[in-house]
Amino acid sequence: MYRDETLNCVDCNAPFTFGSGEQEFFAMKGFTNKPSRCPDCRTARKAQRGEGGYSGRQSVGREREMFTATCAQCHGVAQVPFQPRNDRPVYCRDCFATRQPSYR
Repeated sequence: MYRDETLNCVDCNAPFTFGSGEQEFFAMKGFTNKPSRCPDCRTARKAQRGEGGYSGRQSVGREREMFTATCAQCHGVAQVPFQPRNDRPVYCRDCFATRQPSYR
């Protein structure tokens, strides 16, 4: 049913084989597009992106920006990972923990 097909890599323009087994795998996963990169360029691109691809989370190793706020419960200093707004209460770590139901 599937036959090996020779494609050209969009990055290095080298020809590579899109094998019948790989085509079957693509079809089983529901992929409709053929690969546009050779295996070497695919591997290099994954390594450049951090192996796991883009997850929407910040990069590993980067410090998270923290903001200083006043806790709405104990009025102590709180460090939070978001820009506080005046229309919403902000809690320090300890006060926040006492307000959350326990799911354990």
